[in-house]
Amino acid sequence: MALFLTEDEVAELLPMAAALEAVEAAFKAQGLGLAINESRRRVRTPRGMLHIMSGAILPSGLLGFKAYTTFRSGSKFIFMLYSADDGRLLAVMQADKLGQLRTGAASGVATRYLARPDASVLGVIGAGWQAESQVEAICQVRPINLVRVYSRTPERRSAFAARMAERLGVRVEAVESALEAVKDADIVVTITTSREPVLLGEWLRPGMHINAAGSNSLLRRELDDEAVRRADLVFVDSKDQARIESGDLLGPIERGLISWEAIYELGQVVAGLHPGRQSADQITLFESHGLAIWDVAAAGAVYGRAREKGIGREIDL
Repeated sequence: MALFLTEDEVAELLPMAAALEAVEAAFKAQGLGLAINESRRRVRTPRGMLHIMSGAILPSGLLGFKAYTTFRSGSKFIFMLYSADDGRLLAVMQADKLGQLRTGAASGVATRYLARPDASVLGVIGAGWQAESQVEAICQVRPINLVRVYSRTPERRSAFAARMAERLGVRVEAVESALEAVKDADIVVTITTSREPVLLGEWLRPGMHINAAGSNSLLRRELDDEAVRRADLVFVDSKDQARIESGDLLGPIERGLISWEAIYELGQVVAGLHPGRQSADQITLFESHGLAIWDVAAAGAVYGRAREKGIGREIDL
């Protein structure tokens, strides 16, 4: 029989270290051609949307799909995990926390492979729930000693700074502008729902690494043209998905500022097929849109730990 797991149980069973390991393995499988990722599909209604994304990771013997709704009343997430060997349903789990952790972990993996080894200052634009896992993951893969965070709401950024400083034991400062968050940073994260650029190319300096994690829709854009143009190396999680969803890249590509031939998938770096950063002065950019194979990998880690610890309820479907 399958296991049912709640949000609280998923959070308990998936510490960030485990999420990083799972998502890194998914990237490697993708780079080696051993993962299948179907891009997100959306069903729009007058009141909200249904989103569905699916994938398989062949070395792990797992496949599954996430379905979630986004309405004015809120969002609801569910993940279905199956055996890729015989099609058995292994688990049904609530997946909001799963999505937060795997998204943060993806930026952590990108940072591990693309940021300078000595990067110690992190600038964050956005102070929502998703920003928490971004900071946590990056602090696990680089020796971060200072985080500066900006959001448009002073109370929100101050509360975020206090919360993350207590949780991670790292100095976290709330600042009054996006420029102040970015100007001395080694690593930058944009994690907003903005429709207009929040990170400008004129703010970038040699050696930076950027994780742009908020623009997974053509209606959203976090980077201006100059920021994309100045990036020496541009990586995406999936070219197929970027061609559908990348609000940051599709405009600059259409305007001839960058070409698809100059964009690589991060899985190629993780699998050892692309060298990634090649000098301390390069500006590297990772455009994160969110892949179903990250959910499969993270859900697999949750399921394995749940079976080991006897957590969850057996259900017969």
